[in-house]
Amino acid sequence: MKQTRPRSGEWVIVCDGRKALILENVGDDKFINLRTKEVHEHADPPTHRLGTDASERVFLEKLVQRFDIALTGGETKAFIVIAAPRALGMLRSAYTPAVRRAIKAEIGRDYVKMPVHEIEKTFMD
Repeated sequence: MKQTRPRSGEWVIVCDGRKALILENVGDDKFINLRTKEVHEHADPPTHRLGTDASERVFLEKLVQRFDIALTGGETKAFIVIAAPRALGMLRSAYTPAVRRAIKAEIGRDYVKMPVHEIEKTFMD
């Protein structure tokens, strides 16, 4: 499945409600080379054991704050967000206007457990 390709320096965010990978394309849009920049993990038990999605929502809101800091600090200019559909909905509700403008694509897939080289392949022809 060919997706919008990240350009050099752009971030690919891969997450669900418990874990997030921030990957940076250190290649270009033809030869994508994703490198792990940051890994964020939620320490609380899974939401199905808690009976609420509040802790998941807080985790994802903090992640969006990180996106905003990256934009204002000049770390990146654009994002591609790949998230489990439920997490994607929660992320969308937390986007700031600046983050919303910087998002090139949103993909409703749960790739967080995939190796980075497999994630790269999703952008290839």
